[in-house]
Amino acid sequence: MKEQIINYFEREKQVMGALDFDEITEAVEAIREAYEREATVYVMGNGGSSATASHFVCDFNKGISEVREKKFNLICLSDNTPMLTAIANDISYDEVFRFQLINKLKSNDLIIAISGSGNSTNVINAVEYAKEVGCKVVGITGYSGGKLKELADYKMHVNVDDMQITEDIHMVFDHMMYRVLSKELKGDDK
Repeated sequence: MKEQIINYFEREKQVMGALDFDEITEAVEAIREAYEREATVYVMGNGGSSATASHFVCDFNKGISEVREKKFNLICLSDNTPMLTAIANDISYDEVFRFQLINKLKSNDLIIAISGSGNSTNVINAVEYAKEVGCKVVGITGYSGGKLKELADYKMHVNVDDMQITEDIHMVFDHMMYRVLSKELKGDDK
């Protein structure tokens, strides 16, 4: 068992070492710019990515914002179970995110779309709607990145065919942004 544990972490370190830090920096800057213009940032994902999206909201809206007069405004589209199940039951699961954005999303807002495969239909539908509105998209992906990587304006891509390592690193992105943006925005406190 110990050898398997070591192998898991060795692979994770290898994948992290191969990340595109220029692309990641551009994505983090896009999130900072959304904060500066007081945009709403909509976050979404399915399964483990849904949990990561919720964690983003907690870390940004409470964590980073706690000591700031100006707050982040993140909304997780997968947090409202009654809304999700009503849309899924009455319309389609493929529409659970897009439907929530209709007539609310503004071109000034930002989307953070999380999909391990990059091909989750409900995420892609919401991203395509966002692009129609003129809204920029941060795509957080794994595997080859799928359609989400192609559509995203900013990319945080984990190039590995392994959902657990992909999801691990997606959470690392959240905590890295917490740390970096907390430090970068330190002068914002008035």
